[in-house]
Amino acid sequence: MSKEIMNKLQQINEENLSDIRKAKAEGRAAIGFYCLYSPKEIAVAAGAISFSLCGTRNDPIAAAEEILPRNLCPLIKSSFGFAVTDTCPYFSFSDIVVGDTTCDGKKKMFELLSRYKTTHVLQLPQNQDTVTALGPWRGELERFRKVVEHLTGVEITETRLHDAIRLMNRERSARKALMDVNKANPAPLKGSQLLEVLFRVGFLAKREKGIQLMDEITAAARNGSFRAKDPKNPSKRILLSGVPVGVGSDKVVKIVEQGGADVVAFENCSGYKQTFCVAEDKDPMDALAEQYLSTPCSVMSPNTGRCDLLREMIRDFSVDGVIDLTWQACHTYNVEAYQIAEFVQKTFGLPTLHLETDYAESDTEQLRVRIEAYIEML
Repeated sequence: MSKEIMNKLQQINEENLSDIRKAKAEGRAAIGFYCLYSPKEIAVAAGAISFSLCGTRNDPIAAAEEILPRNLCPLIKSSFGFAVTDTCPYFSFSDIVVGDTTCDGKKKMFELLSRYKTTHVLQLPQNQDTVTALGPWRGELERFRKVVEHLTGVEITETRLHDAIRLMNRERSARKALMDVNKANPAPLKGSQLLEVLFRVGFLAKREKGIQLMDEITAAARNGSFRAKDPKNPSKRILLSGVPVGVGSDKVVKIVEQGGADVVAFENCSGYKQTFCVAEDKDPMDALAEQYLSTPCSVMSPNTGRCDLLREMIRDFSVDGVIDLTWQACHTYNVEAYQIAEFVQKTFGLPTLHLETDYAESDTEQLRVRIEAYIEML
């Protein structure tokens, strides 16, 4: 990553904590979010600060395992560990944290988490049927709307919701434009560079700062400011599918790059699943309910949207292979791995590699052997 933009990214992240402190001193509420299913638009519409919460590092997992089972998903343990050790500043800033009933591990973890922080859990349907699931889900969002109104003392009107939807659509469009630069071949951004920008922007309280920064990085990447292109020796292009990754849980991305290939795209919820836009021409609560329920996560049964998204991305990013990453004990993604491999191989004739690991570095060399063999096969 160019030194100038890297320094700017670091500066903005340092300013972010000051921005949050200042906003809270002015009486604004802060709401922390754990999952992509929770509409931040509702918090934004009430004038609250909204940000993602920590959960991608191995450091706090030991503390979490004093309470949680060891054979649990590392994302859940990391999230809980940051809370019990009070080492995530965004958790500390939050007046309330928001979760969803996605997997069983998260549902039960949120029960324990509520001992440390006021926790609101959205009861997420387990399918995306518009007849049976959409109505109850919209009701959940209405309940959340009332919770936020009570917390902030602000009435969340339709006008406020429309404004919030437009702002969040701009942010997601900026994220998509940034990720889409890697449709070019060779890819202008390394996967690790892209991941770091997307990860850090998720914590920003001032969304305009994040939008402006992503636009600037997108323009710089298109101009070749990040990598020297070598069309004669293009790297193999890998799409990373599966569980979310972030700074601290990116060892697979690093190993792929060390093996001479590029992770050009992320299908997961820390990547391309965030590129949707909420409809701006209908009732805002209807629009939010419809769009967020359609998120193609493995907790949904069936989850046909994931194959639709993969079909689009494999073609648009001209990938040579797909690595499907599963965190240990993430049963929904682990079970779904068979269908994903079958779909990719039958539809595109591409070889896939399924990896199951956690946040620790202990299996790095084993992963390296498998990943390097996979890249060589490509």
